[in-house]
Amino acid sequence: MKPILIAFALAATLLAGTAFKRSALIAMEKSFDKRITAIADDPYILVGFTRGVYLENYGAVFTAEVNLAIGPAQSPFRPVITKEDMARIRAKKLDRLPLLRESMRNTLLDAAASLDEVPHNEQIVVGVSLLYRADEHSSGMPGQILMQGERRKLIDAKLGRVSLDTVVKVKEF
Repeated sequence: MKPILIAFALAATLLAGTAFKRSALIAMEKSFDKRITAIADDPYILVGFTRGVYLENYGAVFTAEVNLAIGPAQSPFRPVITKEDMARIRAKKLDRLPLLRESMRNTLLDAAASLDEVPHNEQIVVGVSLLYRADEHSSGMPGQILMQGERRKLIDAKLGRVSLDTVVKVKEF
């Protein structure tokens, strides 16, 4: 009976060592949230907190919803949103898109460096869904931006061994 208990305890210890720790993902979630809100110094552009998951044999995936510029809303006191207001909101969003992309790239690099439990051959992915009003002119602006790279290559880019542009896949829809 004792050898069985010892074997069970040893197996449980080994398995516990391979479990992915959620705390590492939480730290990256909070870091990305701070980066997003710093884009406009406005906590309300982050529509929902960043969520990270680890997918075994794939990697770590982080997603967020963002509205790059908050504008006036229709109300009894403001029944019509003017074309000028809509143009101003669009211009703000276009100005902030490069800042969002830069924040996403920095998050990829930091996640690759800090998520030690993600194997080097797996992916780090950051995806952002951008929100637009139904009456907003959003042509030429993405509804979603995805950036991903293999952890090993991202670490090489962070260390300056390779160009970040050669290791990050970017898709905009």
